Amino acid sequence: MTDALKIALDEVHASLNDNNEGLDEKIANLQLVLVAKGDKQVLMDQKLLPQNNRQGRKMLQTYFKKRGVIVAFHKE
Repeated sequence: MTDALKIALDEVHASLNDNNEGLDEKIANLQLVLVAKGDKQVLMDQKLLPQNNRQGRKMLQTYFKKRGVIVAFHKE
């Protein structure tokens, strides 16, 4: 994982843990980093999610997908 991608993901996680404050801007930044890398998919650690259950993960995936970022989760 590149430094720019790690920073963008950390900002997304911080926003998720701060009642989604500025989340759309953080997703847009994440998307820019992914496009520069030639990718549309990001691998996230589900343990870092504020709502780590199936419904929460699916809701997050849908929200991000509508904004052009495909989210996958680490297999445990």
